[in-house]
Amino acid sequence: MNLHEYQGKELLASFGVRIQRGIVADTPEQAVAAAKQLSEETGTSWWVIKAQVHAGGRGKGGGVKLAKSLDEVKEIASQIIGMHLVTPQTSAAGKLVNQVLIAEDVYYPGESETSEFYMSVLMNRVSGRNMIMYSTEGGMDIETVAEKTPHLIFTEEIDPTVGLLPFQMRRIAFNLGLSGLAFKEMTKFVNSLYTAYVKSDASLFEINPVLKTSDNKILAVDSKVSLDESALYRHKDLAALRDTREENAIEVEAKEAGLNYVDLDGNVGCMVNGAGLAMATMDLIKMAGGEPANFLDVGGTADAERVEKGFRIILKDKNVAAILVNIFGGIVRCDRVAQGIVDAFNNMGDDFNVPLIVRLQGTNAKEAKELMDNSGIKVHSVTEFQEAADKVKEVMAH
Repeated sequence: MNLHEYQGKELLASFGVRIQRGIVADTPEQAVAAAKQLSEETGTSWWVIKAQVHAGGRGKGGGVKLAKSLDEVKEIASQIIGMHLVTPQTSAAGKLVNQVLIAEDVYYPGESETSEFYMSVLMNRVSGRNMIMYSTEGGMDIETVAEKTPHLIFTEEIDPTVGLLPFQMRRIAFNLGLSGLAFKEMTKFVNSLYTAYVKSDASLFEINPVLKTSDNKILAVDSKVSLDESALYRHKDLAALRDTREENAIEVEAKEAGLNYVDLDGNVGCMVNGAGLAMATMDLIKMAGGEPANFLDVGGTADAERVEKGFRIILKDKNVAAILVNIFGGIVRCDRVAQGIVDAFNNMGDDFNVPLIVRLQGTNAKEAKELMDNSGIKVHSVTEFQEAADKVKEVMAH
């Protein structure tokens, strides 16, 4: 589950990470009020207006701008709120901006130069250990740094039996070229950041940039946080931060119905039980010349109500030209699934307006096929995997 920047910063601050302070606003008027409040609390006279969407590269799409007066705050907030922000990480349609973060200006003059760093905490899937990835090239896309100057990317892996050790924090600060007060501040920052990552059961914390201010403070100017959904039962407060406006509406509906659904860009919908079989079914559709329109795992209780809900969700995608049902009857009997399909088809009536291909294998598969064949509904009932592929190819050709 992804968090907005302002939510991620609030989470970081709760673990002692120094952040660029800000106030979220839903309207231009709220933005002005937030700017006034920030001025009173921090003394800032300039403000950064940041679009709050689940996507990186917001500045490249015009979603991050500097305001030097309250009039500019209102004008810029009016431009950003309600816009469809297109970034390198969104579709061509972009994402609707519902909120902006009004943040303090932290690039103030002082005794020393400011410096920007990149830092993230994530799992190294090769070693199975958490790692801190960091670079002196803050503010840039880390992919670009990795491609052009890979020697400027450092990693620090953490042994899970002992956790992050003091010498590792010092090594990070040293590799970033820091000394004196900034060195000490960075070790504290790294320690708090890693604690936040572990305690919140996150899958990613990315801060780009981490800023060394002109008075040698270390703070998070941005935050990208992804939480492990499987662990949200331990964090009811974090689960409540979910913004469904940022998610695919069909996927949200499927989740509420208890279905494992992922929306794709193809034209053949598929309903399967079991993730492995679902992946194989998508491969089958691809090999037959079609493109999978979704991943849908209905699980082991494919009764009539669940099957009907699955069909209705699949058919919300107007690109779907056919549906393939591929169920293995292990936990659930095939004849029960077949009856569920028949009942769902009859209940939906004219709403079911695309060809339906059904393959049921496993317990009571023979009875299921007979039931499907004698049901009177328009269905292509097949037995073998290859038959299913051939039938997909056939119906897509018409």
